[in-house]
Amino acid sequence: LLPIVGNAAEHATAVTSAIKGNMDLALGVAVGSSTQIALFVVPCAVIFGWVFDSPMTLNFRSFDTACQMLSVFLVSQVLQHGNTNWLHGAMLFVTYILIATITWFIPE
Repeated sequence: LLPIVGNAAEHATAVTSAIKGNMDLALGVAVGSSTQIALFVVPCAVIFGWVFDSPMTLNFRSFDTACQMLSVFLVSQVLQHGNTNWLHGAMLFVTYILIATITWFIPE
C-alpha cells in the first residue's frame, strides 16, 4: 500500500504521458519509481521493523525471488527494443496475472 500511495503522482505522470504518446517519459518514470521503491522503501521498512521490534526481514522465499528476477528480465526485454506493441503489453499483463494467481494459492 505504501508504494502505491507514496508514488501516486509519479503513477499519474506515467499514465498521462503514455496517453499523450510520450513513451520515453512514461517508461522512465515507471521504471524510476520501481527502482526508488526497491532501493529506498524496502530497506527503510526493515529499519523501522527493527525500531518497532517487528519481524521484517529481506529473507524472501525462493518463489518471491524468482518472480522478482522474472519481472526484471521481462521489463528489460520490453525496454531493450525501444518500441513496444500490444503483444509486449499482453505478455506483461498475463505474467502479472499469473504471479498474482500463484501467490494467492501458496500457503504461508
